[in-house]
Amino acid sequence: MQVEPSSSDSPVLDGPNIPVHVAFIMDGNGRWAQKQGLPRIAGHEYGVQCIQNVLETLEPMGVKFVTLYAFSTENWGRPQEEVDGIMDVFSEAVSSQTAALHEKNVRIVHVGKTENLHPDLRNAVAEAQRLTADNTGITMNVAFDYGGRAEILEAVRRIIIDGVDPDTIDEELFSRYLFTSHCPDPDLIIRTGGEQRISNFLLWQSAYSELYHTPTLWPDLDATELKQVVETFGSRRRRYGALNPEDQYPEDRSSEPQTPQQ
Repeated sequence: MQVEPSSSDSPVLDGPNIPVHVAFIMDGNGRWAQKQGLPRIAGHEYGVQCIQNVLETLEPMGVKFVTLYAFSTENWGRPQEEVDGIMDVFSEAVSSQTAALHEKNVRIVHVGKTENLHPDLRNAVAEAQRLTADNTGITMNVAFDYGGRAEILEAVRRIIIDGVDPDTIDEELFSRYLFTSHCPDPDLIIRTGGEQRISNFLLWQSAYSELYHTPTLWPDLDATELKQVVETFGSRRRRYGALNPEDQYPEDRSSEPQTPQQ
């Protein structure tokens, strides 16, 4: 969905060590299914069922936004049978789970393009967004047919179409033209499945995100590990390229009291 540029304020943290926005690269569904002796599509079916558990784990901890990398612009290159199967799985999941998520006050937002989606999925996504638009609980961004480079190019095109004065373009304005203009940048990005790359995911938004890579396959990611990851995030210092007053490099310690030599 293309979100119109807006100037909505970012939410306030519930606590200094809680990530407001957690994003997931949901990798490992196919491998999980193969380990179970099942067809790859069964892994995608099971992986979708795990999403509610993730939301139920993170929302009580104070997380306000969750972004799920469900289908990339590059995934169209997979075998057509698998692509069609994924479309069917997500169409069914959105149709069957939206009511339950709505009852839990979850807001659903599609992040990415919609024109290439199968009609059933496109319609289900539109209805899910309409139904949950005014919900005030955790926001679930579903990145389907999403690519970071494509998003940046789309933002540039829209800025040109809108005739924006080049001298007024800064990071804040540019961010309002991204698919994620309705939410803050992710504080924490979790990739399951053991791979170490970012895979064209939230390229602009992840500039200062903390990264966590786990060999755990997406369907096996449980509440225990997820809570541990969030707790680990709380112990990290995020300097955004600056130096906190309490931090000192060795060469800056000349003012510290010296211990007399014995």
